[in-house]
Amino acid sequence: MCGIFCSVSAAGHIVPSARHRDLLQRRGPDSFKELKQQSGSVYLTCFSTVLALRGDHTVIQPVQHSDYPDSFLCWNGEAWKYDSTPILGNDSEIVFASVSRWFANCAVSSSPSSIMQDALSHITGPYAFAYFDSKSDTLFFGRDPLGRRSLMYRVDENGSFILSTISDSTEKGWEEVEADGIYSLNLRSFHESMQQKESSKPTCIPYLHSPNTVVSSASTHDTSASPLITSSPSVLKIEDLLRRSLDLRISNILSHSQAVSSRIPASLAVLFSGGLDCTLLARLSHDTLDPSQPIDLLNVAFENPRVHRRPANADSDGPWSPFELCPDRITGRASFAELQTTCPSRTWRFVAINVPYQEFLAHRAEVISLIHPHNTEMDLSIASALYFASRGQGVVLSENQEATSYTSEARVLLSGLGADELFGGYTRHDTAFRRHGFTGLLEELNLDVERLGKRNLGRDDRVLSNWARETRFPFLDEDLVSWAVNAPVWERCGFGEDQTTLDSETGTLEPAKKVLRCLAWKLGMNNVAAEKKRAIQFGARTAKMEVGKSKGTHTIA
Repeated sequence: MCGIFCSVSAAGHIVPSARHRDLLQRRGPDSFKELKQQSGSVYLTCFSTVLALRGDHTVIQPVQHSDYPDSFLCWNGEAWKYDSTPILGNDSEIVFASVSRWFANCAVSSSPSSIMQDALSHITGPYAFAYFDSKSDTLFFGRDPLGRRSLMYRVDENGSFILSTISDSTEKGWEEVEADGIYSLNLRSFHESMQQKESSKPTCIPYLHSPNTVVSSASTHDTSASPLITSSPSVLKIEDLLRRSLDLRISNILSHSQAVSSRIPASLAVLFSGGLDCTLLARLSHDTLDPSQPIDLLNVAFENPRVHRRPANADSDGPWSPFELCPDRITGRASFAELQTTCPSRTWRFVAINVPYQEFLAHRAEVISLIHPHNTEMDLSIASALYFASRGQGVVLSENQEATSYTSEARVLLSGLGADELFGGYTRHDTAFRRHGFTGLLEELNLDVERLGKRNLGRDDRVLSNWARETRFPFLDEDLVSWAVNAPVWERCGFGEDQTTLDSETGTLEPAKKVLRCLAWKLGMNNVAAEKKRAIQFGARTAKMEVGKSKGTHTIA
């Protein structure tokens, strides 16, 4: 993972402000480098930071090589596969070499944008990038089709173009780069535009393909289809896809931790509400990760003065915790216990992250700055939960059940994001089915899938990465997404199942995300399989922290 800053200007080299540089280095504390180049009267400046997570050494960015002088790559991503072959070592060097070879070997008549389009089409994994091809004098940049990494831009009052993974919110005009294709800015054209006192806009070429493209359009229910059970083909398929996805994401995490006393540091942590999606990831990670490695379960709970008040009849001197009353804390502890029962050989470390109201207020301005240009109360509620969860500072219980302060050393976090969109986990999916049957349900699911690249993943990336940790999304693996969006809807969820033929055990499960519920049941987690969906801002109690009539869509005051 890395922090990216690039500027193109006719007025001289533009470097990040001290505040901006600090934000970039928080994302990537392992190395940083500044690069300045000039093409005619155009100044190209790049500043990049690195969080080293793969390979046996830190690859400094921008990546350069003597075979391709003056070209460079800033790579904020994880290329899990190239040409369907897994990449086991550092991916940024491989991506740079592969892309540069494409430019070196293509015919002179080939369009530089088409070359870049072809080169990136071979990569599987999340990314945001900036690549400068010195031969064509062109800066390419973009985000993967699912928008899993942040990338933003602004044009200042002098017409200079500035690109970054995170903004200095004191500067105006920042916008997120759309995850709809590869953008390019030719420096020669930029110079001509500046001479004519016109703004130079990047051009976009669409991606060749996207994993969330819906090929299947079947909208009627197959009356011969059996209700989902633990042995259903789709349950076995999603289990296989999830295991493959996790194998790519957690098998070879570069360790930076050092054991403190007798406690073994964790290299992996799960953003853990105790819900179906995150607990399923934790359970399957147990089968992939080395048995000696602990797994941290990061569970966040907030003191919300609008909700949490000591009951009038409570003992004023007795123990009372607003954090233990949070829905996600209750389900978190229950699912933690079920993981301990089903996988007793694993060290599961439940990290209770308690956020007092005053601490939330102390960090509120920082969270608002990180999510910029997003600016609604709902943005703040969701981002606050992610911000404190990914900080990883909380309390764990020792072997003698004493609470001790603890900060997770894991640099890789797992998130269950994407499961609700793919497998019908939202209330609106149930509503669509009740109103319009399978046709309405499928339309709603397809709409959610098509919006994946326009979701708030960029916002979330800026918040989660602030603590030098990288969040990975196993449910957004390209192969898994491609299978899910093209599988019949009744193989993903249980809406409309024939009540007379339901299995005596799994038939009691909710229809939302039933394929995942059946998988949880198959893996021995019956309580988790029955867990209801709850939005993070309500589970952690970050929604409406202040007393008043504000709504989630309201702009932050």
